[in-house]
Amino acid sequence: MRTITAMVLAGAVAGLVAAAAATGSRPARATEEFLPSVSAAPTSPTPAENAIAAARARIARNPSRAESHNELAMALARRARETADPSFYTQATSALTDARRLAPGNFESDKVDVWLLLGRHEFGRAFDQADALNKRVPDDVMTYGMLVDASVELGRYAKAEEAAQWMLNMRPGAVPGLTRAAYLRELFGDIEGSLELMRMAIDRLPEKEREERAWILTHMSHLDLIGGRLDRAQQTAEGALRLFPGYHYALAALADVYDWAGDHHREAALLGERYRAAPHPENLFRWAEALHHSGQRREARRRFEEFERQARQEMHAADNANRELALYYVDHASRPDEGVRVMEREITRRRDVMTLDVYAWSLFKAGRRDEARRFMTEALAVGTVEPVIRRHAEVILK
Repeated sequence: MRTITAMVLAGAVAGLVAAAAATGSRPARATEEFLPSVSAAPTSPTPAENAIAAARARIARNPSRAESHNELAMALARRARETADPSFYTQATSALTDARRLAPGNFESDKVDVWLLLGRHEFGRAFDQADALNKRVPDDVMTYGMLVDASVELGRYAKAEEAAQWMLNMRPGAVPGLTRAAYLRELFGDIEGSLELMRMAIDRLPEKEREERAWILTHMSHLDLIGGRLDRAQQTAEGALRLFPGYHYALAALADVYDWAGDHHREAALLGERYRAAPHPENLFRWAEALHHSGQRREARRRFEEFERQARQEMHAADNANRELALYYVDHASRPDEGVRVMEREITRRRDVMTLDVYAWSLFKAGRRDEARRFMTEALAVGTVEPVIRRHAEVILK
């Protein structure tokens, strides 16, 4: 799979570079050129808040226009990403209901529905509905984008690659195709190629798109970290935070830098801030681990107990923290069999590399080594160089 993927996406990048040269646009710039200055002061409100206000104004002028309700739903979903507040998905669903009441069977409404399913982590349903929409309108670019997103989460990487290539073929240089291709490259182990595509994407984003630029910078920080460029990873994560202060994704990226540097007190402080901004169980788990590694054992135990309670409450929901719950049982609670039980449910929902890794690690710790090797081999076949997976693989496959 890795060889075929590298060939397909490398060809896409060559075409994009040629297209950029042909249109007179400059090639992707160095990471440092995208970082805001220390004195950068972002304006308020955020891009999503602006979009929400604009959509509501259009609805007030003409409440019978279904498109405005669809636009409101998408803006609310974008606000959910900005804040990590799932209540915005509830509001978006209400806006979508209004759009469908006004225009039953509307294609754009059906696309919004898939987007909301992805946001709520209902990946199987999202894939099925996106696939049906793709057959209905085969030349809609964003339908391919949603197919990529759902396929990646389900571990259907060949399908994700095919859909990403369609996006690049139909709209070379468009940001949605570039970011998805970049993420696939990362999954398949091509870190430098992923960075190149991310730089292309951010170079094409308007300056006003602060959150989306910060989101890309956050991913670039992670790629630099994997590539061993600790200083640049830190600079990029800090740049994302200057661009979008308090951004939960960027806080996690900067915490990762301090984790790699061995400064677990700073890591824990950042992850505590992140959890307060985005109070989800998976974020609480990361914070508890950092507290443990920093020597704050009593506080770590308290946070781990709180995490277990929260995670078990949602373990049967689509949006859950089952992978983190399994890691808690395996690495901190000395209950690997319970970790296996949690992952036996999760592996029926998705077979992405992260899920395969946690399942393999749980099986290994439970003494089921042959099964662990089988699932770890499946994860590695994708080509991932994710450090956590590689560390687990060294132990399982030795």
